[in-house]
Amino acid sequence: MSSESCVVVVLTFNCAGIIADTLRQASKVSENIFVVDSGSTDGTRAVLEGFSCTVVQRPFVNYSEQRNWAIDQVSHHAQWQLHLDADEVLDDEAVSQIRAVLSAPQAASAYLLRRRDYFMGRMLRFSGLNPWHLRLFRSGMARCEDRLYDQHFVATVPAQRLRGYLHDRNASSLGEWTTRHNRWSDLEAKEMRVRERDGGSRVLEGKWAGDPRERRRWLKGIYYRLPGSLRALAYFFYRYIFCLGFLDGRVGFYFAFFQALWFRMLVDAKDYEAGLPRIDGSAK
Repeated sequence: MSSESCVVVVLTFNCAGIIADTLRQASKVSENIFVVDSGSTDGTRAVLEGFSCTVVQRPFVNYSEQRNWAIDQVSHHAQWQLHLDADEVLDDEAVSQIRAVLSAPQAASAYLLRRRDYFMGRMLRFSGLNPWHLRLFRSGMARCEDRLYDQHFVATVPAQRLRGYLHDRNASSLGEWTTRHNRWSDLEAKEMRVRERDGGSRVLEGKWAGDPRERRRWLKGIYYRLPGSLRALAYFFYRYIFCLGFLDGRVGFYFAFFQALWFRMLVDAKDYEAGLPRIDGSAK
């Protein structure tokens, strides 16, 4: 890999339907693209061959481990790193903002981009989570936090915000969405118990007065102090009524329902199940 001002790092796995759009927009930021594929079998590799990018095959252990491995591989080759998931497509405004940062001598060292959520093939205007993520930073200034689920990059300096969006063009069916979220609910339920034991070290700290990610993490801590299961119901009304999710029509209802009353309820149920005694009387 040649030395460049910026390397775009993309993690891929069975994403043949969207990866071309992601790489096409990413190449407007930098032609130096580093792809870490986890053994795709759906034609993703063939699509990658149509782009000028470096592709390495590496087994997937977990998101944090894969991200931090990729950070280490490119840190000596680039001043800046831009990290994307395979289905995150930069819009033109985000591309323009990133290019401006890369050409500014006095730029800050870490930047947040906002993700735009999609569900059932439709962009969610109101009911989506649309979270902020740290994705652009100078090499050596950030790592991915050590969490099982809902991982963020953590920088050693305050992060600034950029305009534009990462469009999360996840093209999966509802069946694939529920399969993924069922797996993620296992990780979230386990994460809750891990943090109870280790005190929440090595992760993004929740702060009401912090950046959008820190405030969201703080609110999530409040959420988990509410009574189990009832908090999922409250979250549904928050997303669907308070956030005006109903304006997204039937898709907005389905998203709020599955995100709160299915996924979040499933996390609570699995956490509860983990604390039940076994048939033999021992704790799980």
